[in-house]
Amino acid sequence: MLRLHLITRWLLLPLTCLLLAGCATSTRLSRRDVPLIHNRTYVIVGASSGFGRGTAVRLGAMRANVVLAARRAELLAEVAREVEAAGGRALVVPTDISRPADVDRLAAAAVTRFGRIDVWMNIAGAGAVGRFWEIPIEDQSRVIDVNVKGVMNGSQAALRQFIRQGGGTLVNMGSVESEVPIAYHATYAASKAAVLSLGRALNEELRHAGYARTIKVATVMPWAADTPFFIHNANYTGHATRMIMLDDPRKVVDALVWVSLHPREELPVGWKAQASVSAHNLFPDLTERVAADIHRSELGKGSPVPNSTGSLYQPMPQGTGVEGGIRERRKREDAARKARQPK
Repeated sequence: MLRLHLITRWLLLPLTCLLLAGCATSTRLSRRDVPLIHNRTYVIVGASSGFGRGTAVRLGAMRANVVLAARRAELLAEVAREVEAAGGRALVVPTDISRPADVDRLAAAAVTRFGRIDVWMNIAGAGAVGRFWEIPIEDQSRVIDVNVKGVMNGSQAALRQFIRQGGGTLVNMGSVESEVPIAYHATYAASKAAVLSLGRALNEELRHAGYARTIKVATVMPWAADTPFFIHNANYTGHATRMIMLDDPRKVVDALVWVSLHPREELPVGWKAQASVSAHNLFPDLTERVAADIHRSELGKGSPVPNSTGSLYQPMPQGTGVEGGIRERRKREDAARKARQPK
């Protein structure tokens, strides 16, 4: 019976994922899509690195107006130069998304400069990795401040402007963990579940208010990707954080641009995210156990590091690109561990 249990546990879920892999939505822009972005105004919260930076530059290449918001003002100026060099127009508005006054100022600056906001993207995010009871509660509260309260702040500012101008699209960054909670990410997973529920509820409120055809709310749910998020998160595991099968961040950038034109209430990005969500719907306990076991194994393989609050309270100078270099670090760590093993 034990052997049968192990076979069920480790083979049934991957088999299900393979069978469901073909269900992933294509997020590739068509030739007809690209001209639609020209002169549209996008507010991107979290534009200094990762998905936000990649999306800003991609939109600039399509001649969009891009309003760049994050805490790292000097880095935003660098991103603005990239946007403008690519052919777009940029506005830098340093912002802490957890502060309502900052968000109101951001919305006002965007409208003053460009006249309207067509798409608002809440991409900024924070994480804290480790056993829930070993992570200081103030760090976990800060994760909620950014990932939940920050998304609420941005969503309200965006929707109020969309109602005034008669339309718009709100894109909130969820995660595969919006549906599939992963151990050692307890507060992060809870925050992303909140983002998904917020989006679902907002779409119903907009329907009741008569705005369903003109105002859309989309939640994008990527698989883990190789971005500076793994550098910036608070870490209480004793090891540099990592994950298996990391996606290229450009896949998520493509999805963010695509969904701004083709809003979906929820969009798992790529076959791994879609398969994980589908598997969780069929086998929730099994999916969560396999995810937890794999994640625990990975956490012990990273390079030793001291506990850190990461960028929760103050921006970090590290991690400024679209990519985080995590895949390369993982290869080095695995090679070093293999070299230490007795032959």
